[in-house]
Amino acid sequence: MSSFPLKIMTPDGTAFDGQVQSVSCRTITGQVQLMARHIDYCTALGMGEAHITLEDGTQRSAACMGGMLTVLEGEVRLAATTWEWAEQIDQARAEASKKRAEEILARKNLDQREYELAQARLKRALVRTSVR
Repeated sequence: MSSFPLKIMTPDGTAFDGQVQSVSCRTITGQVQLMARHIDYCTALGMGEAHITLEDGTQRSAACMGGMLTVLEGEVRLAATTWEWAEQIDQARAEASKKRAEEILARKNLDQREYELAQARLKRALVRTSVR
């Protein structure tokens, strides 16, 4: 299978730089999978699980929380707000965050800001706990 260069960057630095067979991630309009020879493309990333298939066929998963994805002349750049490889996610911490968010959402009389922040925290925690 053909491969293409992928570079994944975060505010903390480069998370990946190498050849891959495919990359799949959530955009603001839905799931997208890119393969070699994809047309030029640019979109905003959503929040969800991402997968890459390395040149040797090995698959890796990560939690991706927002950013931008571009394809330009066959090179793919993914600039993520947050990118956490599955093996780096602290599952106990993610579960604790999920529980705290659920407790906040169960309260009565939340104002709109508190509600939205708790919803966002819950969504991030659910993504992290789903990545394997």
